[in-house]
Amino acid sequence: MLILSMESTAKSVSCAVCRDTGLLGQNFQNNGLTHSRTLLSMTESLLLNLNISLNDIELIAVSRGPGSFTGVRIGISAAKGLAWSLDIPICGVSTLEAMAYQAHQSGVVICPVMDARHAQVYNALFDWADGVPVRLCEDRAISLEELATGLRAFGKPCLLIGDGAAISQEHLVCAGIQCSIAHPLLRWQTAYGVALAALRSEPVASSMLEPSYLRPPQAEPHV
Repeated sequence: MLILSMESTAKSVSCAVCRDTGLLGQNFQNNGLTHSRTLLSMTESLLLNLNISLNDIELIAVSRGPGSFTGVRIGISAAKGLAWSLDIPICGVSTLEAMAYQAHQSGVVICPVMDARHAQVYNALFDWADGVPVRLCEDRAISLEELATGLRAFGKPCLLIGDGAAISQEHLVCAGIQCSIAHPLLRWQTAYGVALAALRSEPVASSMLEPSYLRPPQAEPHV
């Protein structure tokens, strides 16, 4: 299956084309430019360089959140528009689950964390088993104190991934939690992770896809 995937839920933005689990190409930027300016132009450039037509794409995959409210809306709107125009299914996946696919590591609790502001992080926990991340809890917006309490119950180290990794590590170390941060090449959410998560998710018609904000939208800088 030929998949076009998009990720725009935080400061970074990316698009990828995959044939099943094989990455054919990916464009990635983390420069703070508005995603409404970058996402579709990056996608057009990627397809052109791969010599792949939009009509060849069989599935659109996109992060549906949590994350920046503006970023989530931009990604979902672009993905739904493409899926509708091509008359192909779309698959929205959890940003946090897509991030977990980048942390291929056993023996630790995989801990994606995104800065949700107001002393909170968007978070979910995963274990790596049989070649895929397995959920230990649902996506949530929680305080760092709540995160430390939850991780302490597992009694093993955690691997932090995401734009909230640095602030989370500082708090968790002070709370006595053994943790490390993923390598910079693997730390940010990517469209490749979105495609991998989509392969284990159920596609829907473009009209059915809804964002997952976890809390009410609020005013924020454009991303």
